[in-house]
Amino acid sequence: MSFKSSPFWLTALLGTFFVSPLHAEESALELPSGAKVGVEVVEALKFDSSEKRYSDILLHPKQASGTTHSLPEYCLLVANAQLNGDRVRITTQDATCIEAHDSESAIYSGTFSASAYAEDGQYGLACDDGSCSLTPGQPFVLALDQSVRIDAQDNPSADINAIRRQANGEGVGNPIPGERPDPDQSVENPAPIEQPE
Repeated sequence: MSFKSSPFWLTALLGTFFVSPLHAEESALELPSGAKVGVEVVEALKFDSSEKRYSDILLHPKQASGTTHSLPEYCLLVANAQLNGDRVRITTQDATCIEAHDSESAIYSGTFSASAYAEDGQYGLACDDGSCSLTPGQPFVLALDQSVRIDAQDNPSADINAIRRQANGEGVGNPIPGERPDPDQSVENPAPIEQPE
């Protein structure tokens, strides 16, 4: 099974926001140790005797029962998944998230250590009737192994857009250029002179 690389998905996620006016509003994304968040896989995974481990899989937020906290809507987590007996164990490595508030946003990217737990509270996700697979739309819970604090990153696109909004001190994104001669009325092609009647 082929997977798009993590940089591809992160670029796709961030590119969505770089076309909009952004400005970092929050200083850090924080979650306490033991916090439980809902996620799902981005692409389907199937485990069997020949495929017991996947590296650098991608997860993103999904509503799930038993959660205590929520991630920003626009978030990607990089994780590893491994079949262990009749359970799939998933551990995350890092996360890139965007917290949006109206036209203001903050981008966070850093270490994110969490493990997947089943609804019964046991470590790892149980295989269903011998079938070990995960598909998008199938939520599960990640419990944070330690507290997380990821500082907001600089966003050059946000700075550029902020400058555009403040152009001419009027917040005009694309200020109107100063008066210039009509290109059709050059020295070689002067404007017609009205003759007195």
